[in-house]
Amino acid sequence: MAKRLFILISILTVLYLFFKDKEYRDTQIVLGGSIPKTGIVKEWGKSVLIGANAYFNYANENNLIPNRKIKYITYDDKYEPKLTANNTKKLLYQDNAFALFGYVGTSTVKNILNLLLEDNIPFIAPFTGASFLRKSHENNFINFRASYEQEIESIIKYLHYSKKITRFAVFYQNDDFGEEGYVSVIKSLKKRELKLIAEGSYKRNTLSIGHAFNEIKDASPQAIIMIGANKANTLFIKKAKHNKNFKNTLFCNISFGDANAMIDELGENTNNLIFSEVVPDYNDTSIPIVKEYHEIVSKYYKDFKPGFISLEAYLSAKIIVTGLKNVNGSLTRRRFLKTMKFIPKDTLKGIPINLKNKQYLNNVYLFTYKNNKFEEIKK
Repeated sequence: MAKRLFILISILTVLYLFFKDKEYRDTQIVLGGSIPKTGIVKEWGKSVLIGANAYFNYANENNLIPNRKIKYITYDDKYEPKLTANNTKKLLYQDNAFALFGYVGTSTVKNILNLLLEDNIPFIAPFTGASFLRKSHENNFINFRASYEQEIESIIKYLHYSKKITRFAVFYQNDDFGEEGYVSVIKSLKKRELKLIAEGSYKRNTLSIGHAFNEIKDASPQAIIMIGANKANTLFIKKAKHNKNFKNTLFCNISFGDANAMIDELGENTNNLIFSEVVPDYNDTSIPIVKEYHEIVSKYYKDFKPGFISLEAYLSAKIIVTGLKNVNGSLTRRRFLKTMKFIPKDTLKGIPINLKNKQYLNNVYLFTYKNNKFEEIKK
């Protein structure tokens, strides 16, 4: 009886290991993404595709992953969590994606956590600074960008100590993204024994900012931390520029605000703006990897306009290709995830990477916009 039980357990163990960490022998490695190709943050999706596909095309043409090609399949979720879940099921069960890459948004990602945990799916470089992806004990979450908490801390630290600002307000999206930012603002102010003087929120995926505007305007804040999408942030700023209560207010946007899209919409009215970013100046070609980004992306996109998001997408695509290339032995999800934890620190020439708190990048850069270009604020 004991012998039969041992044999049964052995068979079940072998079957479990086989299905749990199967080998991927196909010459095509499918990466899947659910991104906003249409809707209120469609600029994000476009920039992600430009940066990521440029590097994937380069990797395929130059055989960087020997005898294998990357196929990046993406579906439009319009920045809507329900669509993100539907797209993810399609990617996993119809397209047989090896890993998921480049998702956009906090609420969208939060809505698929159960799917990711169910099969230990590699979930690489989502465009969100959410803490739940960094504090999780799950090994399949690997972030590229710095967190929202780091961005907000960097903004408030600079404003308080360098600009002597004490009167802060917050404008935020009323979802997981906005709430995450809101909590980080409160935490950062508390460290300096400060409190919010005003706050206002708007419904996600809309431009319904009127109530939030009215909640904030009478407080005459010195600075507003803006935790929203580019069109909502832009609309608020345009409206504020015509109100005397905001004459000297600084409008401070974290990276999800999409600085490039905001500048395009604001036109010439760009004074008193601050942007936090997780990558350096995309036009600083003295940084070797930024120069490479310009050369390679322009090869595949003739009308290419460089930007913060497409640079981030390009860099994160290079990281995932490096991980796939460096897997020892047959390709399995487990081996790939293990390899991703040991990406060489000089992979992105000129930009330091150091995987801690489940993210590679740990620097935050602050910019203003003057003379038709972004200028970094030296903190």
